[in-house]
Amino acid sequence: MEDRITVVVITHERRAQVLETLRAMTALPDAAPIVLVDNASTDGTADAVEEGFPSVRVIRSSRNLGAVARNVAVREVTTPYVAFCDDDTRWQPGSLRRAADRLDRYPGLAVTTGRCLVAPELTEDPITPELRHSPIPGPDWLPGPALLGVMAGLSAVRVRAFHQVGGFSERMWLGGEEELFALDLAAGGWWMCWDQEMVIHHAPSKVRDSRRRRQLGIRNTLWTLWLRRPLRSAVRRMAVVLRSAPLDRATVAAVAEAARGIPWVLRERRVVPAEVERGLLLLEESQRDSAARRYVG
Repeated sequence: MEDRITVVVITHERRAQVLETLRAMTALPDAAPIVLVDNASTDGTADAVEEGFPSVRVIRSSRNLGAVARNVAVREVTTPYVAFCDDDTRWQPGSLRRAADRLDRYPGLAVTTGRCLVAPELTEDPITPELRHSPIPGPDWLPGPALLGVMAGLSAVRVRAFHQVGGFSERMWLGGEEELFALDLAAGGWWMCWDQEMVIHHAPSKVRDSRRRRQLGIRNTLWTLWLRRPLRSAVRRMAVVLRSAPLDRATVAAVAEAARGIPWVLRERRVVPAEVERGLLLLEESQRDSAARRYVG
């Protein structure tokens, strides 16, 4: 049992898939304690998990908290690190131990993000080239390419850093919620990096509302730009995002929803430090041509 890290799983209406994920995660040679938050599923998920996996700590939420359910789980852990695992992702043997070793060795490292292989062919996720060839300059001690963005289901996080930035924003709910989280870590002086040898398999669930997810992704991207980027950068990136999205109801609804949030965005706006903004500017070219950042579907 790997006792330095706790696996955090969130799920909603995916009973069969999360049970398969738990079977895989509990069978690992470096298996770790698991905390699962059931986001108000009506398909018997929580009961099935408690029956089939008595060692898993199950938290039943009375409503769907989205990504914020991770905050609920992290409050329950006693280990110094957490590994986020979606109900359709599975960490591969040795990866949890490797993540804990890295976080042990580098106290300035807040997040280590692994390599995603997409089932069934186990091809690399389209985001991988951006992570592998990240242009962000980092300190000499950093054990991999420096990042200014993470993917939660592929990442292990230092609990102290997570609490320092308040976890995932309740306003974002779900869909690109990691972007604001990562920027706040960077602004707080923490580092994030990629690790090719830390491997996670992803079998994308068919149980999802892709239009709504796209709408949330666009909305949250706009909010993050307005909350953390200097005005000129925010306007430029907003134009790029909207040009890449199809002109349809989901996009229009996303922009309208984002606009309704302007009053609270202005109240909570806190521009990132200059060194973080310089890193974001370095990322813009690769993001502009990224197949992984198309708001389609």
